[in-house]
This record gives sequence, C-alpha cells and structure tokens, in this order.
Amino acid sequence: MIEQRGRVILVDDEAAVRQTTAQWLELAGFVVTQFGHAADALAALQPDFDGILVTDVRMPQMDGQQLLLAALQQVPELPVILVTGHGSVDMAIAAMREGAYDFIEKPFDPERLVETLHRACEKRRLTLENQRLLQRLHDNVSIEDRLIGLSPAMERLRREVLRLARLDTNLIIYGETGTGKELVAQCLHEFGPRADQPFVALNCGAIPESLFESELFGYEAGAFTGASKRRVGKFEFADGGTLFMDEIESMPLNLQVKVLRTLEQGSIERLGDNRSRSLNLRVVAATKTELKGDEGFRQDLYYRLNLGQLYIPPLRERTEDIPLLFEYYARQGAQQQQRDYQPCSAQEMRTLQHYAWPGNVRELRNIALRFGMDPQCNLTELLQPAAPEYTETELADLPLSLQVQNFEAQVIRQTLQRYHGNVQQVLQILDLPRRTLNQKMQKYGINRSDFL
Repeated sequence: MIEQRGRVILVDDEAAVRQTTAQWLELAGFVVTQFGHAADALAALQPDFDGILVTDVRMPQMDGQQLLLAALQQVPELPVILVTGHGSVDMAIAAMREGAYDFIEKPFDPERLVETLHRACEKRRLTLENQRLLQRLHDNVSIEDRLIGLSPAMERLRREVLRLARLDTNLIIYGETGTGKELVAQCLHEFGPRADQPFVALNCGAIPESLFESELFGYEAGAFTGASKRRVGKFEFADGGTLFMDEIESMPLNLQVKVLRTLEQGSIERLGDNRSRSLNLRVVAATKTELKGDEGFRQDLYYRLNLGQLYIPPLRERTEDIPLLFEYYARQGAQQQQRDYQPCSAQEMRTLQHYAWPGNVRELRNIALRFGMDPQCNLTELLQPAAPEYTETELADLPLSLQVQNFEAQVIRQTLQRYHGNVQQVLQILDLPRRTLNQKMQKYGINRSDFL
C-alpha cells in the first residue's frame, strides 16, 4: 500500500505534461487534483486546504506568478511551488520574494520534485496544526475538554499539567504506548506562555539513524550528497515554542551528546554551517521506559530534561473513565457516518471495563470509532486479545503462527519475572533491540510494571 504523503493541486495548461506529472506524483503517494487553468484552481482553493499548490509559470490568461499572489491572498502561508521551462535567476528571486515555497526548472528531476513536495506538505501540516491549537486556545477550551476523565488519576493529571505548563521548563512525560503522551504535551503548550508559538512533534523512534541529525538540526545546501537546498531542522522550526520528542529512549547515543550540547548552549549549528543560531524553546520528552539509570541513555541529558515529570496512568488504572471515553469516541464515529448513535448495552459496557486495554486510549478510540460507525459490529470480537495464554491441550489444536506467538509471549513474561522487570537485563538475555522488545510487549499486552 502506498503511503499517503499529502494533497497537491497541480496546475498546467499542457494536458500531456500535467497528466504525466500527476501520475508520477500519485505513484509517489500524493493525492493530486489537476487543473488546466489557473482560475479554476483558484476557485477550488479553500482556506482550510490541507495540501500545497504546484503550478506552471507560463499559462494563458493568468500565469503562475499571478496565481501565486492570488492564492497567498486567499490562503496565507500556503506552500506554492512554481515550475517553469523558461526560468531565470531574476524570475526565481522574484518568486521567492513574493512568497513562493520553491522554484523548479524544467526538465526537473522527479525525485527532487517529490522530495520538495514532501517537505512542503509537512510544513503545511504543521502550520494547520498550530492554527488549530491557537483556535482552541482562543475559544477558551478548558483542559477538561482536552484530557477527558472523571477518575482521581485524571483529575490529578490535569492539575499537574496546568501547574507545569505555567513553569515553562523542560520535562519528561512517562506513559505506556497509547496513553496520550502527545496530547498531554499539546496541553502543556496550549496552557503555557508559548501557546501562540509553534508546537513541533518529533517521533525519535520513527527516524532512521542516518537522517536523525539533519532532521533535528537542518542543513545548508551542499552539506552532503543530495542536499540541494537549505533545510530548517525541527529545533529551529520550534524556536520560541515547544519541541515534543516522543520515544526519546530510541535516540542514538552519539546524537544524545549533540542534543545535550544544544540544550546547554541554547543554540544550534546546521550541518554544513559554522554559524551558531540561538534558540529559545521548551523541550517536552516522552518515553515508555524509565530513563534514570538506563545505560542506553545519557544521564547528563536525562537531568537536563528532567526539570519536571508527568506520569500518565494506563487505562487499566482508571477503569471508571472507560465508559465516558468509549461513549465520547463512539459518538464521533456515528457522526462521521451521519447516523444516530446506539449506546452500548450494560453487558457490553461491563465487557469494556474488564478488558485489559494493552493499547490504552489509542486502542479504545479505534474500537469505539468502529463501533460508532457500524453498530452491527461484534464488540466481543473487536476486543479479542492479540496473544492470549492457552493450556497445552488448547495450544496443540492451534495454527503454528499462534503457537509461536504464545511461546514468544511466555518467554518474554518469564524473563521479565526472573529479572524483576529490569529491561536492560532482558534485552541482553534475549538479544533484542529495545524497540523490538517494546513492540512485542505492546503486541502481547505485557506491562513491565507488573514484574517490578
């Protein structure tokens, strides 16, 4: 399945060129809407459009530069990329001054075009996300509307979030997968003094090690092979606001040193540039594991980040919130399908509250949305655990794949039991990377805290 990279409005009066380019972009994962005339594209452009505009320059009636100016007037901060076969340095400079995101000459390298569009779509996504956060703030949305729950644990979490939001310090959020660590980080940003500045999220576990440094610090054109133009990194993009670093335990050791230096000095250097750029931002880190004493995580960086702590309780520790959360998300699912919501029966609600929820609120949300969208679906089947424990008699009658899963889950549980939940020793004994162990524990609903 092709990964969707973003939406593109493509404008070119030459049908053959337009269709070929659209086909290439669709194969690269973009959702493309084509127009042969600039006026038609402008008429279809809405203020909340969540994609980018790519337009040829030389076109009859309204050319690409005129479309650029009109589009930016209609949708400020929209990334617009101009493509032309008759470019010049003066034209490119003029386009950039008028607000173009980039200027590409024909014949262009398709890979370069795809890379440029991918970055532009990411910028648009971040811009819209920040606009939504600011709108919520201006609408006086309360923290109860953001962090839903009536349990004492959630009341305590909301009080701590409001207190730490005002302190404006670096901090670490602890919580299992799916508990809502990014949502809590957004609340820290929204209810703090940096609410009108960018909120930038980064998942450290999703970035290949070879790209980590350029993703964080940015680079200058020519810094390395393929660096055709300057790129602003996440640190610099979040300047003035909040940088949320999820799964920070996955950050390679050699890069932890550079992050520590950045936080200590309050400045960065892009790759390929000797100039320092000062930074003023808040870093909110999130992790599933304990960082203190972790041999795979620098303790000096831990202390630099650990100026405050938040612990998000797993769903199994606040079961009284399950009915409220399930109803909330199920009603959203029903609204999406424009149907009346049919509430759970008393028996179904008891089933929900007795389920272990290894995926926490994320898992609940997905199941509730499906239930709300299709009330005929079987809730019991949706709640089947990924790898239940079987007796030897039951196991013998199962497919090989389920027997292997059961054996794998038992080995992980037994090793955690033997070493009292010490993840470092379990990693060494089982010869597994940390991320692989985390994924398997999540898959089988295994919680380290049960073995401490």
